[in-house]
Amino acid sequence: MSRSRALDIHLIDGTYELFRHYYALPPARDSRGQNVAATRGVLASVMGMVKDGATHLAVATDHVIESFRNDLWPDYKTGEGIEPDLLAQFSLVEEVLSAAGFVVWPMVEFEADDALASAAVAAVRDPRVERVIVCTPDKDLAQCVHGTRIVQLDRRKRAFLDEPGVVGKFGVLPESIPDYLALVGDSADGYPGVKGWGAKSSAAVLAEFLHLESIPADSRDWSVKVANAKSLADNLSRNRDHAFLFRTLATLRTDIALFANVDELRWNRPTPAFDAL
Repeated sequence: MSRSRALDIHLIDGTYELFRHYYALPPARDSRGQNVAATRGVLASVMGMVKDGATHLAVATDHVIESFRNDLWPDYKTGEGIEPDLLAQFSLVEEVLSAAGFVVWPMVEFEADDALASAAVAAVRDPRVERVIVCTPDKDLAQCVHGTRIVQLDRRKRAFLDEPGVVGKFGVLPESIPDYLALVGDSADGYPGVKGWGAKSSAAVLAEFLHLESIPADSRDWSVKVANAKSLADNLSRNRDHAFLFRTLATLRTDIALFANVDELRWNRPTPAFDAL
């Protein structure tokens, strides 16, 4: 019996791709005056992945910018400030990619990142899957990297990030990424982190203790030596509730049911609606 071909699953951050192409391409308007350049760019980019050999693909999008996290933290990112020409293409890119025959997951209650995380965890359960390639540079997704089987790909830089790569870049294991982001903050998502905790101190302490709740309140119990350790420990003690809340914001959901079988993600051909669109 011949061995079945190992599969690579490509999971694409459609929101990031739309932003990327919007700012990279000059405007191009359709007969109604709508700017469609970014949507064309995303379509060409994803079709290019197929041309390069990708067979199983899915695209996650933020159908709306807000999610359940806005209920947890009022300053969490919103759609405020997004240029109308860009915002108008959110639903258009979903429509175009779906018509082109790709699986699209438009997120409303959750975020596109949650869909990517859930899909990665689900896909890797299939023994036929050799690699799940999460196509986004978003640091949140580093928490999903597992060995060399779930990896992150920055398509613009053509840079892969496996588990040793995550440690090399952030100084912590993938499982500690939410704790790391809780300490250093994430300006793109709208939460500030804990005062005084920077990338180096957060990485050094979490490399020893892995998670927030394991960090001793007394810095004298830390084996690792960091500058202003007592001040850092005091700040964390005073802001412990916020730190745990920020970790919740940074932790991606992995329990969203998106597909029953990875075969559903195979791209075959555009739908009959594609030509007219």
